[in-house]
Amino acid sequence: MLLYTRRAAITALVAALTLILAGCGSASKPARSGQIVAVGAENEYANVIQQIGGRYVSVTAIMSNPNTDPHSFEASPSVAKTVSAARLIVQNGVGYDSFMDNIEAATSNSARKVIDVQKLLGLPDSTPNPHLWYSPKTMPAVAAALAKALTQMQPAHAAYFAANVKRFDAALQPWLKAIAHFKATYPGTEVATTEPVGDYMLQAAGTRNLTPFGLQADIMNGVDPAPQDITLQNGLFSGHKVKVFVYNQQVTDTLTQEFKSAAAHASIPVVGVYETMPTGYSYQGWMLAEVQALQRAVADHKSTEKL
Repeated sequence: MLLYTRRAAITALVAALTLILAGCGSASKPARSGQIVAVGAENEYANVIQQIGGRYVSVTAIMSNPNTDPHSFEASPSVAKTVSAARLIVQNGVGYDSFMDNIEAATSNSARKVIDVQKLLGLPDSTPNPHLWYSPKTMPAVAAALAKALTQMQPAHAAYFAANVKRFDAALQPWLKAIAHFKATYPGTEVATTEPVGDYMLQAAGTRNLTPFGLQADIMNGVDPAPQDITLQNGLFSGHKVKVFVYNQQVTDTLTQEFKSAAAHASIPVVGVYETMPTGYSYQGWMLAEVQALQRAVADHKSTEKL
């Protein structure tokens, strides 16, 4: 269920935020002297900011609870205060976190650097799947953009930021190798999904997602799917046409729970995916854990519903 459906509510909120922000000062997370105050709209982006900026950044994640629906997120005055004080921001774009645009517009700051991942990747507004962090191409580009922005802000630490990018890219290699191994070992693995949360990673791993994208998009946007799509999806389970069911753990309803029950009845393993990085993981560790769960499902017929 995308934030698209909540744009009207967010637009109404921004007028109130503008008044509140007129009296706002610094971010809620204090920064030490010499640190750049930074914000990641989602905690996976905040994690990457921290990895690249290291001791020279003070980072706050706006959406960080893996146990709640990120699409029900409401921008509070405290969130607006935090965002307004940031000198460096990373946000997803594609309508996923449009509340950030509204807060930024209400608190214009010429010294603020905003990295919009959609724009960074050159993606159109019509991009159907906003879960960009699951694509192997996304975070290397974000890390490089962060190093560039941080260097512009603190040129004396350019070598430090560049070294952190190298470490970050190296730490991504186990995930990328796991994807390549899965693609080579289990080519064309048939999967079903609830939403397109992990679709970019599933595509990179060479899987065949048999769930109609229309059904995925309807569930994502909070729209009742077409009956024929629901029938097709249930047939994937009852007919044992898929080997894995990839299930969004953070956004569930009666229909998605019925799909999970149908998968369980057909002894099809379930792999849980998330929109907010689970507690205790780095971005790289989270992505690797998802691919490892996918491989366990195919190789060992074992479910990993939660990380």
